[in-house]
Amino acid sequence: MTKKQAVNYARLCESLSACGVTRSEVDSLIRIERTLQHWAERECGDGSDWAIERDDVTGKPFDVYHGEGQALRYPVADREAGAKRRADVIARAHGLTAYHQGDCRGCMLYILRPGDMTGAADSCYTNGIAVCID
Repeated sequence: MTKKQAVNYARLCESLSACGVTRSEVDSLIRIERTLQHWAERECGDGSDWAIERDDVTGKPFDVYHGEGQALRYPVADREAGAKRRADVIARAHGLTAYHQGDCRGCMLYILRPGDMTGAADSCYTNGIAVCID
């Protein structure tokens, strides 16, 4: 962990502990955010010929290969849905709301306190606590 990451981790722990979140829950939220980050990068395209795509009808995720005239498609575990569920469980236990921001270019997980909600979560999520240390 770099010095910057250590400082960001300390700030995140301080912010979330004020809401009643324990250190182990903070660590879990960081792992959840990294899972969501990796998932979003794979959906967006991480530079390889493989990407994650969801079936339009069922919504199930597939690892899809587009290269050299071939198209391969394999079902994969829905790590995004599981990560979002785990974040929701932690947040709700403390009267908070977990918000998953889907753009892979930024922090993927925000924890919103009741006072942060000035409208719909997708329009005010930046009022919350960003769960990322990088």
